[in-house]
Amino acid sequence: MDGRQDGAMPHFTDTHTHPYVPEFDADRAEVMQRALDAGVTRMILPNISVDSVAAMRALAAQWPDNTRMAMGLHPEEFDATNWQARLQDVLDELRRHSGDYIAVGEIGIDLYWDATYEREQMIVFEQQLQLADATALPVIIHCRKGLPQVLEVLERFPALRCDFHCFGGTVDDVRAIRRRGDHYFGINGIVTFKNSGLADVIPEIGLDRILLETDAPYLAPVPLRGRRNEPSYLPYVAAKIADILGTTTSAVAETTARNSVDLFKF
Repeated sequence: MDGRQDGAMPHFTDTHTHPYVPEFDADRAEVMQRALDAGVTRMILPNISVDSVAAMRALAAQWPDNTRMAMGLHPEEFDATNWQARLQDVLDELRRHSGDYIAVGEIGIDLYWDATYEREQMIVFEQQLQLADATALPVIIHCRKGLPQVLEVLERFPALRCDFHCFGGTVDDVRAIRRRGDHYFGINGIVTFKNSGLADVIPEIGLDRILLETDAPYLAPVPLRGRRNEPSYLPYVAAKIADILGTTTSAVAETTARNSVDLFKF
């Protein structure tokens, strides 16, 4: 693993991970224990769809000291035939159990595969932002090929603070996002990919606005790329960021954990 080490094993916060999904059904307890053994002692579980709520809540109940949940309707779960009902189910869950969730997410706009329902995705995004604004919760944003649309909607909510999850944009994107508010950038295994371009972007973001994440089971970092990702791989992400910024893995772990407390209170 790259990155300078200094002293005792640092403690990491994985601000975006999905160990409740079926990919982990066979060894979920072992995955969680490996995370703790690797120093990943705090994990935020963003919801994906209406169908994933029960599994997410069950995992959080098993690991109450190490996990917190976020609630939202993922833009990839957009269904042209019943999106209003699915959105209402998510909003109802947030309202009924507001104390159980530390953020609204992951929500946003994804036009990577299909831009047909751009307007409807923007409506879904805005309605969830309205609830975040009303409850003073931070937002976890999923944005793929939709940054102008995300920023257009976000401009209506200047008080919101957001985590731009799985960030892989440019320096100009960082500056455009910062003009809209006090936001953070979730950095995961993509930073270790040879052609990601993030080595030039990370200094523009600065360590004080970076959140560590895995997005497990997706986007495993080098040298584990191609495997199922899991929270215990988070130190590889931290080590790469440390190399880029010329600091230690421990400093990255400490500062990003503090950033998570600032945004999510966890």
